[in-house]
Amino acid sequence: MIILALSAMVGTSKLMAPYLSELSHRDDAERFQQLASYILLNSGTPPNWGQMEDTKPISLGLAKADSSLPYELDIDKVSRLNSGNSYYLTYSELWEALGVKDATFQIEIKTLFDLSISLISNSTLGNQTVYEFVVATRKSGMPISTYLSSYVVVDNFVDNVTSSTGSNGVGSLTVYIPNSVNGTALMLVFAKAQVNPQMVSFNTYAFSHNSSPATLPNGTFARLSPLNDVLNASLVYPTTEILKAQIFTFNYNFSLTKKAQGTQTVEYFVPQLLDASPMIMVLTGYNGSTSFAEWVSYPQLPLLIGVDFSESIAESKTVSISHIATINFALYEVVTKWGGLS
Repeated sequence: MIILALSAMVGTSKLMAPYLSELSHRDDAERFQQLASYILLNSGTPPNWGQMEDTKPISLGLAKADSSLPYELDIDKVSRLNSGNSYYLTYSELWEALGVKDATFQIEIKTLFDLSISLISNSTLGNQTVYEFVVATRKSGMPISTYLSSYVVVDNFVDNVTSSTGSNGVGSLTVYIPNSVNGTALMLVFAKAQVNPQMVSFNTYAFSHNSSPATLPNGTFARLSPLNDVLNASLVYPTTEILKAQIFTFNYNFSLTKKAQGTQTVEYFVPQLLDASPMIMVLTGYNGSTSFAEWVSYPQLPLLIGVDFSESIAESKTVSISHIATINFALYEVVTKWGGLS
């Protein structure tokens, strides 16, 4: 059994900015530990900068405003660190907001364990096609026993299948798709660790059902950007037609309600769900005769932003710090890397 401990849950005041300034010109582990905790324990200025799409933080902090829990992060502040989001912040903007001029950094936020999906077979059974998948859940190569909740989405068809991964971290999922629908299909899989249901992971797998064209990369037809409980869809082509917009979590699945529509943009309301699970939003539709299934997660993870220390001659002086943080009741790993100016 793998025990994942909550790390660094003590000790950083939310009023430590003057102290951080006094730590200048020190490239030691203590200083970088304080900087990492400072970003994760403070909400920044303004405290709700994540929800304001045209606002850049004056001071950097990723914590959810007014939270009573340490290391509870704001879902929108996190999503705006992802370059796939239309409202993302650049590293230079984050560096300016941190205000520590002699330090460089990198932020990575990801699930606590990895989930992989493999399609191993498909066969025709009457008027439907049977697809068999293998799912593996691992942390640093070691197996994780999990509960699985999966959804298959194609055109206007949706089905939910549950399963689990055993002590070897491997499980199977079998889905049946009617041949009356065709096009790009999407397999969504959520996993919750059996030792702690707040430890979650997710992944997607796109494949062609009952059609010959190969699947195209996610984002080919629409750029999806969740922010402030709204999903903004920017359509790449004026001929794109959306058939259905849906939201999925470990326990829930339903259609999204449209908020507004422009020439090549559509907005949908995103509900606040009491589920320790990331959300995946899926838009299915057509561009001419080409079927698509575009998706985005909320929070928009995994993400990596900042300095590429592997390219630095000062790599040996890099300090890596790991925290466990909460976003919407689920646990994620936040890894920050720090170094001085080379």
